Amino acid sequence: MGLDKILAISGKPGLYELTAQTRGGFVAKSLLDEKKIAVNMRHNVSILSEIAIYTYTEEIPLGEVFQKIKDKENGGETISHKSSKKELESYFSEVLPDYDEDRVYASDMKKIFQWYNILIKNGFTDFTKEDKAETAENKQDEEE
Repeated sequence: MGLDKILAISGKPGLYELTAQTRGGFVAKSLLDEKKIAVNMRHNVSILSEIAIYTYTEEIPLGEVFQKIKDKENGGETISHKSSKKELESYFSEVLPDYDEDRVYASDMKKIFQWYNILIKNGFTDFTKEDKAETAENKQDEEE
């Protein structure tokens, strides 16, 4: 299961795994309490694989940011999302030194750290697996 099946649903706590599609939306399972919910198309839903973080030079996919946190923490959990703003910013600048301070807010950092900890608790270990597969496909297309 990759980040392309993990959802953040506006107004709902935590992260959800996409389990099935329905005519008017889809069914998702909470990674916090394993409860299944029906989500219709009116909900604001973000797929984690589609989220990127602004830096001064480019946008870094969220999976790469998660991988950098994982490398820094040796696969363990990171700081709490309830830490102070200064602690969050300090830690985030260690992980991603060139992040755009004008466009990446403390609230974004809180979500990133909270999501990372949820994913680690649920057994996610490789955040860039899908990116590598896509890169290999893109290189193959360029060679043809």
